Amino acid sequence: MSEITIIGGHGKVALQLSRLLSTQGDTVNAVIRKREQSQDVENTGATPVVADVQELDVEAMTELFSGQDAVVWSAGAGGGDPERTYAVDRDAAIRSMDAAQAAGVTHYVMVSYMGAGQDHGVPEDNDFYSYAQSKADADDHLRASSLEWTILGPGALTDDDPSGEITLGRAGSDDEKKTARGNVALVAARALADPRGTAGKFIEFSDGDTPIAEALENLG
Repeated sequence: MSEITIIGGHGKVALQLSRLLSTQGDTVNAVIRKREQSQDVENTGATPVVADVQELDVEAMTELFSGQDAVVWSAGAGGGDPERTYAVDRDAAIRSMDAAQAAGVTHYVMVSYMGAGQDHGVPEDNDFYSYAQSKADADDHLRASSLEWTILGPGALTDDDPSGEITLGRAGSDDEKKTARGNVALVAARALADPRGTAGKFIEFSDGDTPIAEALENLG
C-alpha cells in the first residue's frame, strides 16, 4: 500500500479519489485550505492537512511530502482572478513539483485538462487565458522534472455518476468530450496503482465505452 498526498483535497475529484484510495488500503493525506472542510475529508477515510499551498515555499512543501510515495495535484484557484490563478495553478504547482523531487517522492499525478499545452490557442484577452497558460507552464515543468509523472487531461467536467469507461483522445464534439469527475478519480487511482504503465504520459480522455483499465493498458 502507498502513502499519497492529494493537494486540493476538498475538490470534487479529490474527495472521490481519497475515498477510492482509502478503500483499497492506501494512506491518504488531503491538503485543504479551510479547517471546516476537515470532516468531509475524514468521511472519505483520508487525513486532512490544513495548509495553504499558495503560502508554502519549497522547503515547507518538502517537509509536507516527506515519506510520501506519490503526490496528486488536484488544486485550482477557481478562475476569476488572474493573479491568484498564476499564484496557485502555476507557481504553487511548480513549487510542489520541486518539493516532491526534494522529498524523494516517486510519482506525481497532475490533474490538468484536455487540450492543455503551450499551443492552447486561448487569446490573452479571454478570461480563461491565465488558467490555460498556468497549466501549460506547470505541465511543462513537470515534464522536465526527474519525477515519474502522469498528466491527466479530462474533457469538460460533470457531476454525472462515474461509468468506469472512457474514450482516449480529443476526438468528438464538445458534448461527447464531457467527463464525469468520478471517472477522473478512477483514472487517477489507476495511474497511481500502475505508475510505470502511465509514466511520462499526457492522458486525454472523456466518458466513453472502454473500461478504464483496458484503455490505460493500451496507451502505447
